[in-house]
Amino acid sequence: MKVERFTAENTALLLIDHQVGTMQLIKNIDKELAAKQSIALAKMAKILNLPTIITSSQEDRAQGPILPEIAEILPQAHAARVKRPGVVNAWAYPAFRDAVLATGRKNLIMAGVTTDVCLIFPAIDAAQEGFNVQAVMDASGSPSELSEEFARQRMHDAGVVLTATNTLMAEIAQDWSTPDGQQLITLLFTDVFPALGAGIA
Repeated sequence: MKVERFTAENTALLLIDHQVGTMQLIKNIDKELAAKQSIALAKMAKILNLPTIITSSQEDRAQGPILPEIAEILPQAHAARVKRPGVVNAWAYPAFRDAVLATGRKNLIMAGVTTDVCLIFPAIDAAQEGFNVQAVMDASGSPSELSEEFARQRMHDAGVVLTATNTLMAEIAQDWSTPDGQQLITLLFTDVFPALGAGIA
């Protein structure tokens, strides 16, 4: 399979279960970091006008609503979010898969909480269907180091590319001097690595 470089023109963003309650399950990395990086991905999508599909599971239960910052940054995507009644694998839920197919994009950026339950299955299924999938690991997380390690290994073995927010933004920007690139590098310095930006300033 030929892997096409991820660009603003051929890529969609999928945010899976970044819910107020679900975020509390993250233990392998700082949950505040994971929230911050997922919010940065939403801001990136807004800058680049990327089609974005948001999905949630059982918002009326412990999982709770989508992070309010994401809802505020991407109000249309949030309003159109796919509310799953409890189906674990979002890809197996027709409304979610159909929404992804409707974007017409073959390159998919995915982040999900938790990695070991909510991200792993749709990432693997999409890759097996021929999509190019990059999973953003610092915008995702698991309840334990062990479950995160196994989930990462399974995704990698299935052809999912594991990445981090800064790497992904650099790849999709390609050139910091473009108008979009300027906005993305500002986003990196203000949101993703604020300490680095302060050092450069």
